[in-house]
Amino acid sequence: MTSAGQPELVGRNEADDDYDLLTYGEVAARLSEELAAVSERIAELEGSADRSELQALRDRLALLTATKHRYEQQAQTADVFMKRFGVTPRRPGVTENQDSS
Repeated sequence: MTSAGQPELVGRNEADDDYDLLTYGEVAARLSEELAAVSERIAELEGSADRSELQALRDRLALLTATKHRYEQQAQTADVFMKRFGVTPRRPGVTENQDSS
């Protein structure tokens, strides 16, 4: 979150335009956009009479935040990648001919 309490937006890497996969980077970008939108709406509703909508948005914000943390952890875990896709993830700077040890 930024100093003003607003979530930071995660940028997209337009060079990684694999249209067949929802990549961890795209998940991060979409989650950060939704977190920002929900946070903004909560700020707009603070002090309003509509407590049910405000509570629903706070619940959604908590869920989105937990999801963001889960994806951040999964994005860094090669085991999750291997379970999901059945292949070893490529590491930047390592070619297929190099030893992975």
